[in-house]
Amino acid sequence: MDQRWPVEAVIYRTEPDVEVLVHAQRPDGAARGEIIFVHGLEGSSAAGYARSMSYAALEAGYATHRFNMRSCGGTENLALSNYHSGQTSDLLHVVRERRKKSDLPIYLVGFSLGGNVVLKLAGELGDQARGLVTAVCAISTPIDLKACSMALGRPGNFLYERRFLSRLRERIRLRHQQAPEIYSLEPLKKIRTIYDFDDLYTGPLFGFGNADNYYTTQSANRFIDKIRIPALLVQAKDDPLIPFAVYDHPAFRENPCLTLLAVEHGGHLGFLARRRPRFWLDGLVTGWIEEKQPLPLVTAR
Repeated sequence: MDQRWPVEAVIYRTEPDVEVLVHAQRPDGAARGEIIFVHGLEGSSAAGYARSMSYAALEAGYATHRFNMRSCGGTENLALSNYHSGQTSDLLHVVRERRKKSDLPIYLVGFSLGGNVVLKLAGELGDQARGLVTAVCAISTPIDLKACSMALGRPGNFLYERRFLSRLRERIRLRHQQAPEIYSLEPLKKIRTIYDFDDLYTGPLFGFGNADNYYTTQSANRFIDKIRIPALLVQAKDDPLIPFAVYDHPAFRENPCLTLLAVEHGGHLGFLARRRPRFWLDGLVTGWIEEKQPLPLVTAR
């Protein structure tokens, strides 16, 4: 993939003291559009799901941009602050920079936590999104952060939560070495769950106060009724991390811009088929994007 479509590492300065890394690739011929991929919790541009769908998009003729959230993908040196589930400002900056450099349609695709970010951004922009983004797609998205945090704390999800907590703890330890005045190690002793982490670190560090206020203000379910561009949400009913009940939201009945594709099986970002194509999600999303391509302008003679 990297040999056929060389990767360009692009740094965007989103704030005076914040930079983010984006891995960009161009298709073989003229690009038909640009797709920005946003990874999930403790992921990066190197995540398998992002690389797989980027490959499918490049094959289909789209330029791709695999976005690393703040401090992800080994970029802790580019910003002293971390990311959170509703942090849309960095992504919006990258979208605006791409819009300055290209008149091609721009699409956003978010995975898990990244899905929350792209939906929230589309909702925040409302009607203004139409001048920037053609459509958004969110896959396995925790649109209700508190409900999903509680689900992650269930005994059956112990391995998931332990893995995430291990990475988050390591991130805090690294940050403590960089800025001990900001990142104290003391709360680490009290953390047993993702909720604890958000209550003791995420909430206070970003000015939300606590986990409950962070979840309430940053969940995409508060914004999806305001989305005014096409938005596709792909969700498995058996996702162990996301109770399907969170999708019983009036916006899916009242907002014609939203399309919810709910499948019986797929777990969390595990949309595989027994028959070919096994990675059917890649073709589904690129095909949906194809349908949303703006019609070319016809010049009268």
